[in-house]
Order: sequence, then C-alpha cells, then structure tokens
Amino acid sequence: MKLTRHNGRVGKNGAYNPKHNDRSFNINNSEHINEERAKENIYWDCFNGYRTFYDKEKECELANTFEEVEELYYSIHYKDFIEGQNERNVKNRHPERNRTTSDILKHKKTCPEETIYQIGTLDNHISPDILLQIVTDFMIEITERFGTHVHILDWALHLDESTPHIHERHVFDCENQYGELFPQQEKALEKLGFDLPNPGKPSGRNNNRKMVFDSACRALLFDIAKSYGLHLEEEPEYGGRKYLEKQDYILTKQKEQLALQEEKLEELTMKIEDVEALIEEFADITYDKAVEVVTDAVKKETHLEDIRLVEESKNWVLSPERKASKKEREYAAKRLDGVIAKIKSAMQSAVQKIQNKLMQPEVKRAGTEQIKAKARTSVLSKLAKAKITADQKNMERISQTNTHSFRDNSL
Repeated sequence: MKLTRHNGRVGKNGAYNPKHNDRSFNINNSEHINEERAKENIYWDCFNGYRTFYDKEKECELANTFEEVEELYYSIHYKDFIEGQNERNVKNRHPERNRTTSDILKHKKTCPEETIYQIGTLDNHISPDILLQIVTDFMIEITERFGTHVHILDWALHLDESTPHIHERHVFDCENQYGELFPQQEKALEKLGFDLPNPGKPSGRNNNRKMVFDSACRALLFDIAKSYGLHLEEEPEYGGRKYLEKQDYILTKQKEQLALQEEKLEELTMKIEDVEALIEEFADITYDKAVEVVTDAVKKETHLEDIRLVEESKNWVLSPERKASKKEREYAAKRLDGVIAKIKSAMQSAVQKIQNKLMQPEVKRAGTEQIKAKARTSVLSKLAKAKITADQKNMERISQTNTHSFRDNSL
C-alpha cells in the first residue's frame, strides 16, 4: 500500500477554506459525500478538542466551526503584529497597506498549510482506526518536537468519501525583528534548526527549509506506520520522473523554471515595497538635514561677506590718510564695531526665520516629495535596466531550450 502525505495552501479560488474539512456547508449538494457516513466523521480543533457529528450540533463557547477556530487563533496570536505593522504603515504614510488578522489568514503566504493523510486506495486501504492512531501519534510527535513554531489548528477524519483520509491544518510562526509573533514559514523552520538542502545556494522554490522539514516528517510518518506492522511503498508518488515521457519531463522542467521566475518576481516586488518604505522613512531626515546644511551655508557666507564689508570700512576710517582727527576716527570705528554686532544678531534671526519657513508643513511636504521623486526615479531606472537584462537572458534561455528540444525529438 501507498502512504500519501500531501501539502497545500491555495488553489484557483485562493487560500483553502476549512469548511470542506468540518463539513460546515450543505453536503446534500455534494455527490461524492455520503450523508449517513458523515455522521461517523471525527473532528478536532485547538479550542474544543475532539468532536463528533453530534457534538457539532451543540453551541460552543468559543468557536463552532474550523473557520471560526482559525479566525480566533489568528486574532489572539497575531494581533500585536497587525497593530504594530499598521502603526508603522501610518508612520510611513501608507495606511492603504494596513491589514487585519483576517487578511493574513487568507493570504497565500501566511494562511495555514493543509496536509492530507491517506494510506491505501479505494480498493485496498487500512482501517480508519489504524489511520487515526498513526496520524495522531505523528501529530503528537510533531508537536513535541516542533511545537514552539509549528501549531496544529484543526483536523478531521473523513469516513464519508471513497477512501478514509485525514485533513489537518497548521501554521508556522516566529517573532519578527520587533518581537511580534507572525506567520512566516522559512524563518520558523530556521529557528527550529532546519538548514537549506543546498546551503551554498540562495533560498528559493527548489532550495528551501520546507523541503527538509517535509522530508523529516515523511521519514517520521513511515517509522510510525511501520511500528503498526504496515508494509508500505516508500517511493514517493511525486518526483518519480522515470515514469514520465521525455516531453513530459521537459514540460515539467519548464514549469519549474516559470514557477521559480514567479517567485523571484514576488521577491522583487517585496524588495520594491521595502525600498519604497525606506524612501518614505528617510525622506523627512534627508529634508531636515538639507535645511540644516542650507541655513548653515547661508549664515556663514552672508555673515562673512557683510562683516568683510564693514571691516573694510573700518580699516578705511582708521587709515592715516584720512583728514579727520584721531578721536573722530576712533569714534567711527567704534560705531562700525556696533554695526558688526548688529549684523551678527540680525543674521541669527534671519537664519531662524529661514529654518522656520522651510520647516512649515506645506513647504516641508513639497520638499520631501521632491526628494522621494528623485530617489524613486533612480530606483525605477535601475530596475528597468535590470528587467531589460533579465528579459534578454530569458529569451536566450528559451531559445536554447527550444533548440535542445528539437534535437531531442529528432533523435
């Protein structure tokens, strides 16, 4: 028999909805579900514990459905992150980026991961009791080993479809740089000590800690199943490329490359958002520093020029060539010294007025927008050049792939 452990988060309609798992919908409209056998299903969640079909009829104090359970869990555990991030968004003048815990519950990167467990097929499978014992032992072991960063939210044993199987949903999380708990898979697995399959290469779709984690889970699940006396096929269903025809393999490889490019594009988008936030955060600092430099320069240059002119007048008055008496000349020089003092005082007042003017909200806003525009233009220019280079490389890669494909077909 084959043991199947399949993971997923999103489908064509977005993040997976747990309504299917706890049957919180009208099953009369689903031909593949046996309504009578549905009463034998078993459910568990992190707030209510074990429940059956008949327990579901009772009103729960915290949450009735898996959907409500997950909403409540995210609200309790990730509220601090959402509030902190929203405050940072407002501070950086991007309130449109604000989210709720419901938003991250439904986002493809932060929603729970769903795993399906099944041993056997329609015609040959183990009993539901043994399946439940094996998967329960496995979940207990996972919680004991990795429960600090991997949290099982809910699961359901389905006996109302063709083959007994279990749907289980969990979330990976760890603290971010601000000490706020947040769903982030790779960081959580890094905290748990999982390395990249190829540590010397950058992290990506084909080189991430989740691959190592899944491999460890698969090995653990097989060990537990063997302890129940089961003899299972250990060749995974996925990745068996020896069963694919040559062209199927080529297409699969091309799809993997496209998926990798999509992931890189998403990472680039995140980096652009980071740059945008950085521009926002430091625009005020840049403007304030510019005001300080400009006013210092104005003060220095104007101050020195005015005093130089007065000093020249003073030297002219005191020169022996003047016909006025020494007393008159000394009096005039003293008066000029007074002028210099007044210039210094007036200049200080003028500098303060300039600073106050430049720091007025409307003036500062216009100035910071100019700074951001210049910085943004520079960043976008570099990204455009990088995109042209990437497009050229992609065209060369596609051309080479098509050439190799033609040669393979001609053999």
